[in-house]
Amino acid sequence: MITALAQNAHDIRSRALNWLHAHHELGALEGDGFAGKGEAYKALQESALAASLILRGGFAGSSERRLARDLLDFAWQQLKGGALLYERMLRHPLTTDALEGYAHFVRAGYRHPGVERLIPHLAAMNTAQVVEHVPNRRLAVANALRITGHDHALGVPDWQTLTRATWLGSTPEPWHIDWMTGYFVTHTVFHLTDWGRNPKGLPGDLVTYLECWLPVWTDIWVESCQWDLVGELLIVGSCLPQPYGEITDWERLAKTQHADGLMPRDGQPVDDDPVTRFHDHQHTAVVAIIAGTIALTRALETPTLESA
Repeated sequence: MITALAQNAHDIRSRALNWLHAHHELGALEGDGFAGKGEAYKALQESALAASLILRGGFAGSSERRLARDLLDFAWQQLKGGALLYERMLRHPLTTDALEGYAHFVRAGYRHPGVERLIPHLAAMNTAQVVEHVPNRRLAVANALRITGHDHALGVPDWQTLTRATWLGSTPEPWHIDWMTGYFVTHTVFHLTDWGRNPKGLPGDLVTYLECWLPVWTDIWVESCQWDLVGELLIVGSCLPQPYGEITDWERLAKTQHADGLMPRDGQPVDDDPVTRFHDHQHTAVVAIIAGTIALTRALETPTLESA
């Protein structure tokens, strides 16, 4: 029997997916490169991530899987079948966004021969070891290499050292968290667990820390109507070995979502212009899709869970 939490997760995901699909052509790159199109490029990769996770799981109907495949095909076409990712890797070897984005497509079965040859070459270079990324970004690279099958290009990844370099990995005073650190915490969890696929990737002390403080942090950002971060914190709860989810948090998120599926990023008024609406709230729609997908998957894998 599907739980109330899983039903809310399904409904939020379905509405957000339909909204994103209905407006996705507003995210076209319009041109042959990335110059001046950084936000559109990022948005394409985020849509690919959400769609790939729908296809990865076994709890989506044929209609949702079709919409997800449409989003992936559109993003892949915009990136010239991966050629633009290859060009970015070649011209900007210290950046990691192309590798991270490519991993989302690989998860769904897309590959580019040039990128496949280039990844292990770049990963093995000394410069890749010393570039000054923030710690959770190093985890993102490690997970992207794992997804694409190139994680041994540097030898066996030292996940423990990478984890302990992050804010979350040090389990510091939880009341010192701020808005940006909140996002760093969520992404540390996302990469360690590969977006909920491997909950055991979280060390035990981090699990205990999150079980204690995740409800507090969620309440804080619900109160301030930071719905984008609230959605990401709900994803974290679904990535824990014993999934955590308060039905009231999901109900509040569902009530916040507009009838057409738009998920507002915060408590500010939503612009009426369709283009502005899309660019302002595309990311939150992606977060809603991912949150719903992972929560639904974990809830149906753990059918006795209603809330923790």
